[in-house]
Amino acid sequence: MTQTDATMAAISEAVTLGRQGDSATARERLTALWESIGADGDPLHRCTLAHYLADLCEHAAESLTWDVRALDAADSLTDERTQQHHASLSVRGFYPSLHLNLADNYRRLGAFEAAHRHLAAAEARTEVLADDGYGAGVRGGIDNVRRALAEGSTERLPTH
Repeated sequence: MTQTDATMAAISEAVTLGRQGDSATARERLTALWESIGADGDPLHRCTLAHYLADLCEHAAESLTWDVRALDAADSLTDERTQQHHASLSVRGFYPSLHLNLADNYRRLGAFEAAHRHLAAAEARTEVLADDGYGAGVRGGIDNVRRALAEGSTERLPTH
């Protein structure tokens, strides 16, 4: 991290709570942060927060709302801004995961055509992913959503 960013730190703390099993508190904190950031706030904050908040939603429609917000924020984000947070980040690296999440939401809602479009968008951007745990996770998620789409499943996947 090249610069201290209180909002990113607060997002990280809330995400950690969610990963430790306290999803309700994590959702409350992230929602409160969203209200303080606003729809026109810093795109890195909006993208990160919305991306993580989507994962804490039980219903695919609610997740979809947050994932669309994350994608919209990414579209106005610059590498310069992401690298203020961490020198290794680039906006291009966000898109495979963002499109994967949208594909999964649309699949869960039965909107298979939209799901296929976003899955193709995720797959088309995987060349930017490193051969690390994050890259493997996104690639594995793409495979999981592709299989679920082939089966016509709308069930929630344990992982994607």
